[in-house]
Amino acid sequence: ELGIRIPRPLGHGPSRFIPEKETIQVGNEDAMMHTLFADSFATLGRLDNVTLVMVFHPQYLESFLKTQHYLLQMDGPLPLHYRHYIGIMAAARHQCSYLVNLHVNDFLHVGGDPKWLNGLENAPQKLQNLGELNKMLAHRPWLITKEHIEQLLKTEENSWSLAELIHAVVLLTQYHSLASFTFGCGISPEIDCEGGHTFRPPSVSNYCICDITNGYHGADEIHASPTGSIPVSIQSVCEVKALMEKMKQLQECRDEEEASQEEMATRFEREKRESMFVCSSEDEESAPTRDVSRHFEDTSYGYKDFSRHGMHVPTFRVQDYSWEDHGYSLVNRLYPDVGQLLDEKFHIAYNLTYNTMAMHKDVDTSMLRRAIWNYIHCMFGIRYDDYDYGEINQLLDRSFKVYIKTVVCTPEKTTKRMYDSFWRQFEHSEKVHVNLLLVEARMQAELLYALRAITRYMT
Repeated sequence: ELGIRIPRPLGHGPSRFIPEKETIQVGNEDAMMHTLFADSFATLGRLDNVTLVMVFHPQYLESFLKTQHYLLQMDGPLPLHYRHYIGIMAAARHQCSYLVNLHVNDFLHVGGDPKWLNGLENAPQKLQNLGELNKMLAHRPWLITKEHIEQLLKTEENSWSLAELIHAVVLLTQYHSLASFTFGCGISPEIDCEGGHTFRPPSVSNYCICDITNGYHGADEIHASPTGSIPVSIQSVCEVKALMEKMKQLQECRDEEEASQEEMATRFEREKRESMFVCSSEDEESAPTRDVSRHFEDTSYGYKDFSRHGMHVPTFRVQDYSWEDHGYSLVNRLYPDVGQLLDEKFHIAYNLTYNTMAMHKDVDTSMLRRAIWNYIHCMFGIRYDDYDYGEINQLLDRSFKVYIKTVVCTPEKTTKRMYDSFWRQFEHSEKVHVNLLLVEARMQAELLYALRAITRYMT
């Protein structure tokens, strides 16, 4: 009657991929989840949709929130507004308007200059200089050299200190991977964010005004899936059994014989080559994004396989430079406690298991988790000498590889169809777990290349 436009949510629930009925409803959470929700609210000033999806795995969420809080709010080398601006720069590289919008608000809240938001060229030269490292880390981290590090540390009045650079690198990699999680799980914007709402026409004739406050969204409800679950066909049940059978056979082969070092190296090169031919369909519709390209330079620069067109990038051998032996101590030395927080987050994601696979219980999933992690590192040219890369083809089918590569390398192209097409018989919580593995393996791969370049510069 007053002509006020009333917003209503565009989506249902925190994810476009997971039916709302299958997410954990606020109010129905257990005591541990309730504490996490409270922590998240205290840290972010809101209960965001990333938290509502991550809470499928409370142990991981707790570690994630601690790391996020430390990087953005606790004492550290960079001022608060720089931290949020770097988050904007990193998320924008993947056109993740969801994360960009969250950090635009945070940036202004901590006193950031609104002019910087008109485009990277309005930010201080020091932040502009970070643009090159941002784009390489996001799309082709194997090209980072000690010369890139030197340019940042030695540019006279706009130079970075080593501690500031480590803080910036951790933020960039954290937000590139968080963009992967956002697109990989189909995170919807909250109702108060851009893209999270539409307006009802100011007419009250066809519904009761209280429907809005009770969360009823009218006709849209009809399109929701009636059971809210992924249909489990006979075929997909067989897929789980076949996967479990393969794991059993591989374990038996492993116990009987071990391939030679030469054979292992050959299998790695073969898998690395094959990963180049896994690609997502370009013509699929991805999530609509607001144009965020003003927050970064060189918009045409994107992911390219590292061995394309005769370019030879030497294999990164983990035995020569690993997170455990090298990266962790470098980060902890220059930015105390962060190495510890990241290490805990990597470990939780990698070792997380409930010993279940779809409808089966008491299953050892370590072989499958390792195949996923090592496949991602293989796509980045990172090799583990003690791993048989022949296992990857046995355990990860093509639709799953397409999903992994899309979420990790070009997350903005992830579609619901890709999400639905892999592991069709698995729970949504298991698919979210896959995304946690993708996020952390990607972050560690980016960090390894950046930290190795910093170490080479220092030595």
